[in-house]
Amino acid sequence: MPPIAFESIPANLRIPGHFVEFDNSMAVKGLPGMPFRGLLIGQRLSTGTIAAHILKQITDPSQARTYFGNGSALHHMAEVFRRNNQFTELWAIAVDDNGAGVQATGTVTVTGPATASGTIYLYVAGRRITIGVTNGDAQNTIAAAIEAALDADATLPVIASLATNVVTLTARHKGEIGNEIDLRVNYHEGENTPAGVGLTVVAMASGVTNPSLTNMIAALGDEWFQVIVNPFTDATSLAALEAEMLSRWGAMRPYNGHLFAGKRGTFSALSSFGSGRNSQFSTYMGANESPTPGYEWAAALGGVAAHHLFLDPARPIQTLPLTGVLTPATSKLFTQSERNLLLFDGISTFLRDIDGTVRIERAITSYQLNAAGAVDPSYLDVETMFTAARLRFDLRTRLALRYPRHKLADDGTRFGAGQVVATPKSVKAELVALYNEWESLGLVEDAKAFAAALIVERAPNDVNRLDILLPPNFVNQLRITATKIQFIV
Repeated sequence: MPPIAFESIPANLRIPGHFVEFDNSMAVKGLPGMPFRGLLIGQRLSTGTIAAHILKQITDPSQARTYFGNGSALHHMAEVFRRNNQFTELWAIAVDDNGAGVQATGTVTVTGPATASGTIYLYVAGRRITIGVTNGDAQNTIAAAIEAALDADATLPVIASLATNVVTLTARHKGEIGNEIDLRVNYHEGENTPAGVGLTVVAMASGVTNPSLTNMIAALGDEWFQVIVNPFTDATSLAALEAEMLSRWGAMRPYNGHLFAGKRGTFSALSSFGSGRNSQFSTYMGANESPTPGYEWAAALGGVAAHHLFLDPARPIQTLPLTGVLTPATSKLFTQSERNLLLFDGISTFLRDIDGTVRIERAITSYQLNAAGAVDPSYLDVETMFTAARLRFDLRTRLALRYPRHKLADDGTRFGAGQVVATPKSVKAELVALYNEWESLGLVEDAKAFAAALIVERAPNDVNRLDILLPPNFVNQLRITATKIQFIV
């Protein structure tokens, strides 16, 4: 009988003794745990203690406030992510404002005097600021009180200044992100402006020139993050990030990830934006005129996705709540027809419960056309991407565990049972077993067809290489039921 292949016990040993070595190649049963981490990217303030382009783990949102500055985009994104996900390992990396950028501004103009006492409810980026008003207060007095209330809240993404009866709000960050900051008076039912007081709001606008992401992307190296929350939706930033995702999903660099972003805008604006994107690695939630900035919608969606798609990448995340974001006014909610059209334009959609709870309706990628320009739904849903990522990780891990230092021979070679020799047939059997495990977890279906179509063969031009054609049939998601009730009376 051929000898057993030992790793460390030499064959020419003459020293008496009982020598034992360990082999862990068969130790792991079932599927290994897949590492899963989330990443927030965004702008920092000069008050932050962590410089740009440095990865920092976030275990508590208060750390983001210290690291990146109170009221910074990263501070707020960390808060919203953690409200939706307490357990996923979370990291953040900052970029500085572009020196050529311009801060967005908006104004609140006050007229008066007040003819009754009451409370002003001013919303800045979805955060409510209350200002008390006394009967008889002049417009300049009320404006000064608004500025004081804004200055008192250092977590706001704006700073305030006053000129007579006009309060000007300036975004803390330069760039387009400031245009995402919503300004409004009154949101919840029962909120009313005191009699005699007029408040005219001019929306935040004119923020231009986002930071360059080149150095930030380089700083990530090959650190692996499955969920990446992205606050930037300008064409330059998205091109850079999507190119990085394409590289990470490549065969030679298996550090796949998925970008989540939020986008405020009308139906027409979102339809135009989505139609101009085409990446299976990006998901954009359309928020219409929500009081909550798009980057916080991104953090909420990314947090929910990171938690639930880690537990089961194939289970649909539809109906899951998004905590910490506010919906547009009822009149601004997209209709069913508009939402259906957006889902053909690469824009994800949400629903609102009667109590105001926001729920994912369908989370899709922006992928719509293949390289030939043909309509292609193969990468439509985020669950498809996360299932593919899980299967690739499991496959690479299984092969690395079972065949770390094996020899390779043709099928039918007569080697001893103790020899570490792989053959196409033995590897194929291992892959069929792996597929059965995937099927038992509800990730794939039709194991019989898989086994019949699976190809494992030695490469014709390299005797040291196995070529594998793996044909998994991904399990799908129950999205729609269609019923005709054909009744008899």
